[in-house]
Amino acid sequence: MRLSFLPVAVLGAVTAVSALTIPPYTGTLIKGKQFPSLLDVDLEELVAGLESGLFTSVDLVKAYTARIIEVNSTLHAVTELNPDALAIAATADGLRANGTTLGPLHGIPILIKNNIATGDKMNNTAGSFALYGAKQPDSTLAKKLRAAGVVILGKTNLSQWANYRSSNSTNGWSAYGGQVTAAYYPGQDPSGSSSGSGVASSIGLALATLGSETSGSILSPSDVNNLVGIKPTVGLTSRHLVIPISEHQDTVGPM
Repeated sequence: MRLSFLPVAVLGAVTAVSALTIPPYTGTLIKGKQFPSLLDVDLEELVAGLESGLFTSVDLVKAYTARIIEVNSTLHAVTELNPDALAIAATADGLRANGTTLGPLHGIPILIKNNIATGDKMNNTAGSFALYGAKQPDSTLAKKLRAAGVVILGKTNLSQWANYRSSNSTNGWSAYGGQVTAAYYPGQDPSGSSSGSGVASSIGLALATLGSETSGSILSPSDVNNLVGIKPTVGLTSRHLVIPISEHQDTVGPM
C-alpha cells in the first residue's frame, strides 16, 4: 500500500456523518462545518466537537480505526485493535448524553504501547510470541485511563522486549508485530523502543499514545517522528504490570 502523508480518513468519514475533504487537504467538513484533520486536531477541538454533537466517540473510534487499517500494512505501527472499543465509546457517548463526563479525555481514543497490560481481549506481548495469549488484569495505568473515560483503542508495536532482546536489536522490529517504519520517508528508521507509539501519534492514528522508556525509548522516537514526548521522572507514573527492564530507570509517558 502506498502511504499518503496527508490523511484521507477524516473524522466521521466512515459513519453516517457527512465528511468532505477540504483543499488543500488540511481539514474536513462535518455537517457543513470545517474541522481539522486527524493529523492536526487537538484535544480541545475534539472535546468541542463531542460536546456540540458534531460527532460522537463512536464516530471517532470508527475514523481512527479506518486510518489505522489504511496505513498499518505499510507502517506496522499498531499490533492490536481493541474489539471492545466501539462498545466502550458507546458507553462514553451515553454518559455524555446524560450530562456526565469523567474528565477532559472522556470518550477520546488513545493507543498504548504493547508492554502495558490490559485485562481485556488484547494481548500484552512486548512484541514476543512467548507472551501471546497470556492473561493479566489491567495495569494501574490502564485502570486510570479507563477511570478518566479514555477509549483504549489498541496497542502499538515496539522494539521487541523494549530493545532489551539483545545488544544488537533492531529499532521497531518485533516477531509479533513486524518492522515499524516511520512515515516521513519510505523505510525510515522509527527509532525505539516506543516505535509504534511514535509513528502512530505522528500521523494521527489516535489523539495521542503512551510509550515507555528505560533509556531514550520515549525521547528518541519522539525526536525522529517530530513529536513532543514526555519522559516523567521515574516513579511519578505507575509501572505496575508494565513489562519491566530496570526498576531504577523505567517510566511511562505520553507522546
